Amino acid sequence: MQKKWLSILLLVWLWPAAAMPDLQLVGEGTFRYMFWQLYDARLKTSDGSFEGYEKNAPVLLELTYKRSISRDQFIDATVDQWQHLGQSSQAQQQDWASQLKTIWQDVGRGDRLSALLQHDMTVDFYLNGEPIGRIDDADFGPLFFDIWLHPDTSAPGLRRQLLAARRG
Repeated sequence: MQKKWLSILLLVWLWPAAAMPDLQLVGEGTFRYMFWQLYDARLKTSDGSFEGYEKNAPVLLELTYKRSISRDQFIDATVDQWQHLGQSSQAQQQDWASQLKTIWQDVGRGDRLSALLQHDMTVDFYLNGEPIGRIDDADFGPLFFDIWLHPDTSAPGLRRQLLAARRG
């Protein structure tokens, strides 16, 4: 048992703490649900523009929470948005939700959850600037970011704010 814990500690300690790249702001806005401000969102790319995932990767989406939200609430909302967009199968959604459950944790007011979409479409997650996990499925990345950036998002006002540089 002690050997197992030592192995886990070594794995966590040796896991590369990939630093977030220095990226430029594309746009930012606040997500509201009814009367509540849930989070501020910021979208960044290497040159501050966004034309597509492949062209602009790495792409960073940063959410700074205005209130406490449980991991399960955020995962449920994420699955709801994938269902709304209809671009992924139920099996994919459940697989990704299971993976997110091992990465994400409850967040409180002021916590910052960041998702960094890499060139290979994998996503690295950070909490308050510290790496917390990765999803290696290349299908996941664009469909996760589509929750905010797809033309059919359920938050079109926030999408417009995040893509503000595109209007320039």
